[in-house]
Amino acid sequence: MHKGAIKRARREYRFRDGKRLVLGERTLVMGILNVTPDSFSDGGQWNTPEKAISHARQMVEDGADIIDVGAESSRPGFVPMSAAEEMDRLRPFLEALLPEISVPVSVDTFKAETAAMAAEMGVHILNDIWGLQYREEPNRMAEVAARYDLPVVVMHNQDGTAYEKDIVEAMKEFFRESRRVARAAGVAEDRLILDPGIGFGKTAQDNILVLRRLAEFSEWDGGIWPLLLGASRKSFIGATLGLPVEERMEATGAAAVLGVASGASIVRVHDVKPIARMCRMADVILA
Repeated sequence: MHKGAIKRARREYRFRDGKRLVLGERTLVMGILNVTPDSFSDGGQWNTPEKAISHARQMVEDGADIIDVGAESSRPGFVPMSAAEEMDRLRPFLEALLPEISVPVSVDTFKAETAAMAAEMGVHILNDIWGLQYREEPNRMAEVAARYDLPVVVMHNQDGTAYEKDIVEAMKEFFRESRRVARAAGVAEDRLILDPGIGFGKTAQDNILVLRRLAEFSEWDGGIWPLLLGASRKSFIGATLGLPVEERMEATGAAAVLGVASGASIVRVHDVKPIARMCRMADVILA
């Protein structure tokens, strides 16, 4: 390993259905499966269980280590749906996917009721865009994670894009609060995976700055933290390069590879095959 290499947190998660997930040995690829009609990037493409299963299988064949299923768009300006609506949309997809997919499945939701339903059905990971701090349901997502002993992706988020202090320090304060909420609910810290929330509560320039300083989230407060990076096709790429959403794969790959060099353990992407190859090559070069 070259001098000054970024340290990666090593975690192993074993699930009740026999599946397992190992972080820290190589970069893992999380394939995005939006079963929404209105996602910013691919809404409506996979909105039947048959289409979803076919696409998920293809992503696994292409190198996905995790499939992340979302039933509610989180694009800028989205209008939240009720938990009942989200569960009704999500349930048939999970029923179809969970027995058919050979890798762990995560559910992208910030609603505790939806997360509990998904966990009961056998989902392996919770992916929370409000980092256990959704103000409408204080502490409830952490309680679900504790009840089912699941890893949870804790994403940084905020309303608006104003920061009164250094953005990285502000984000670390957010993560400290997420850790406090998790601890109070009985979630072990080794169940937490940190996500800097590219595209959420940040300007395009903020996103670039956070990517530039991503390594600062890897080792701090006396711990080494697993990082998930989700920059796939995000609007900051369009703002920077003037590209429409369907032409952002290469720039996504650049962000992913630089993220790997800065300590990311997981990259969350739409274009699994090319970016999985990029990450495998980056792993070899970085030893």
